[in-house]
Amino acid sequence: MQSRRSFIKISALSAAMAVAGFASFSASAADTIKVGVLHSLSGTMAISETVLKDTVLMAIEEINAKGGVLGKKLEPVVVDPASNWPLFAEKARQLISKDKVAVTFGCWTSVSRKSVLPVYEELNSLLFYPVQYEGEELSKNVFYTGAAPNQQAIPAVEYLMSKDGGGAKRFVLLGTDYVYPRTTNKILRAFLKSKGVADADILEEYTPFGHSDYQTIIAKIKKFSSEGKKTAVVSTINGDSNVPFYKELGNQGLKATDVPVVAFSVGEEELRGVDTKPLVGHLAAWNYFMSIKNPTNTAFVKQWSDYAKKNNIAGHKDKPLTNDPMEATYIGIKMWAQAVEKAKSTDTDKVIAAMAGQTVKAPGGFVSTMDPKNHHLHKPVFIGEIKADGQFKVVWKTPGPVKAQPWSPFVEGNDKKKDEPEKK
Repeated sequence: MQSRRSFIKISALSAAMAVAGFASFSASAADTIKVGVLHSLSGTMAISETVLKDTVLMAIEEINAKGGVLGKKLEPVVVDPASNWPLFAEKARQLISKDKVAVTFGCWTSVSRKSVLPVYEELNSLLFYPVQYEGEELSKNVFYTGAAPNQQAIPAVEYLMSKDGGGAKRFVLLGTDYVYPRTTNKILRAFLKSKGVADADILEEYTPFGHSDYQTIIAKIKKFSSEGKKTAVVSTINGDSNVPFYKELGNQGLKATDVPVVAFSVGEEELRGVDTKPLVGHLAAWNYFMSIKNPTNTAFVKQWSDYAKKNNIAGHKDKPLTNDPMEATYIGIKMWAQAVEKAKSTDTDKVIAAMAGQTVKAPGGFVSTMDPKNHHLHKPVFIGEIKADGQFKVVWKTPGPVKAQPWSPFVEGNDKKKDEPEKK
């Protein structure tokens, strides 16, 4: 009898301790809000994505220093999907289901975003995607803080066709072989056709991820441009392939005055490993450049420089650089934090509702606004010329922010699509 009573007492005590232990664990787990960081830190895309991971960490440090969100500190959970598209989906599921993150900031390529999209929709979690893309997508679980085609690709080609941009009549559409370049070029082909450019005056070429030998392609571009009409190249090459591409451009003496190249995935960071002197005058179209002069950008560049030095970030501790996807990442995390405070919750659906119309004074010099319906930012467009020091001189810009068109009017049937995500 005694032993039975003792057993019951011990069992009750153990259960109470277990409950207390669980409660303290839950309390400690609830002391922070976990934030997922899903960027390639190895592989072909690391050249572009690593710095975005650091931008998220910098923004989290800034937010935490001001008291966090809802009175709680943000806790980053960093994973490396290693430029491996199926691994992105695995890591996304791990972040949401195992690590219990409230939100994820991540992806660069559209193939990585397409890979994780079903996971975010299935588990009803939030992804902030910070890079220019091809459009043709609208998900309630994604906020797109990079540019849609009408905020980058279309204005860039209009500029190339204008007198100021050289009056191009022939176009080389050159990209990495995946969804973003192919869809963007489909849109650009339709746009060029609407402007009277014949199919014979468009050359389309693709190379795989990590491609490094551009001799034959540059020779082909030279031949195509020698046939009498002013030619321009539109580059959607992604990742570390940009380094050999630009080196070969310099090697073969293809100057901007002869055949200007406008790039959509090359910024200050990608030009770090390249001798930029032979590339002076070639172009990039973005919604931000480091060289833009205004007090908000001065503060942003200083914040990044101080952070990079303090944290010994490779390359940046000696030569700190900011770029467009860094700005888009920074805007995204600031907006998300504001939306959580407004919603008084990290609940996905409540935060989505609170994101509508959020604003941030952006380093680009304008107030960036989250569209009330379509999950895209209203963003200005800048076209910059490469300078000898690897920075960009702005040669053209829109008068103010441009509303994104996720469904391009140059794709048949898009006029019937709604400018807001479907509720599922």
